[in-house]
Amino acid sequence: MAQFEIRALREPGGVVSLVCEAADAESAARQMTAQGLAVLAVKPRASWSGLTRRQRFPLVLFSQELLALLEAGLALVEALETLAEKEQRAETRKLLNQLLQALYEGQTLSAALQQFPDAFPPLYVASTRASEQTGDLPEALSRYVAYQAQLDVVRKKLVSASIYPLLLIGAGGLVTLFLLVYVVPKFSHIYEDMSGDLPLMSRLLMEWGQLLEAHGGTVFLGLGLSLAGLGYGLTRSAVRARIGQQLWQIPAVGERMRIYQLARFYRTLGMLLRGGIPIVTGLDMAAGLLHPTLRAHLQSAGQRIREGQSLSQAMEAHQLTTPVALRMLRVGERTGQMGEMMERIAAFYDEEMARWVDWFTKLFEPLLMAVIGVVIGTVVVLMYLPIFELAGSIQ
Repeated sequence: MAQFEIRALREPGGVVSLVCEAADAESAARQMTAQGLAVLAVKPRASWSGLTRRQRFPLVLFSQELLALLEAGLALVEALETLAEKEQRAETRKLLNQLLQALYEGQTLSAALQQFPDAFPPLYVASTRASEQTGDLPEALSRYVAYQAQLDVVRKKLVSASIYPLLLIGAGGLVTLFLLVYVVPKFSHIYEDMSGDLPLMSRLLMEWGQLLEAHGGTVFLGLGLSLAGLGYGLTRSAVRARIGQQLWQIPAVGERMRIYQLARFYRTLGMLLRGGIPIVTGLDMAAGLLHPTLRAHLQSAGQRIREGQSLSQAMEAHQLTTPVALRMLRVGERTGQMGEMMERIAAFYDEEMARWVDWFTKLFEPLLMAVIGVVIGTVVVLMYLPIFELAGSIQ
């Protein structure tokens, strides 16, 4: 068995990206077709078997396969037994067997899932518990798969938009490093007899070259330790939280971060409401997706809702919506389709975020290229400036 990445067309959701485990590409395509998807492309998923890092439970893949088996007519226990039998990863097979043991003992599926919080998040457990009351587990699984697919679409857009700027920064940094580490020390030998006649910036650059040649090992060790310290700091949650807090203070960036978090919040809350979760419970469960500042606003809004105020009024009073989203919330309150309306609000936010990312990328990339060009050009000019002055003095 191998994993395949599949791009497929889902009506009315549009193009989605899924992961499927099958014997070959044709089997993977048949599985997606059986779920009502129009397969656009199938490719093997990159495997990194050499890594020793513990693999996370493939929740989306598990949900897709369980959904396919349930829709094929298998009972829940039979479907889980099938998944456990075909599973090749020992850790995942052990977890599935433990789920089966809990079901054999008479526990509900949601109670069994709740015993493994590392594999099944509270949102998943709550959605499953609500489906047990209506007897529609396949619908709950389908909603969760679609929910994760939409989150992945937004995440992939952000990652794709950051790839080219990172490549530019990497290429520019390597060129600058080559000039400072290899070329500048060579020029420093040429100019060492005329250091007193060099312009100030050129003299500083040449002194850097001489320092690097005399104490290169110490300089590189210091740079390496600095980079290692920076990398370690970025792995600490307190440091990342501090950086995030600073980003929130930038007006344009902070507003887009707020929109991104509201999109995830509304999408999650919409999924929970469509699954039968009460609005107050759904607010508490989805609160963890928000920044601490917005989370405090949500707690105040939840208190107002408990006191009988409408959702739209509470959200507006605590800055948890936008003018367009506010109108859509009021429509949802009038029609009683609040879950569907919140998912539409999330889709609207996602489109707005995508437009902003596209605009920012088109603006930022030329500016970044200009900055890199100026840095490299400055180093080159400072190296050759004494030659230009010498030529001028000869004339």
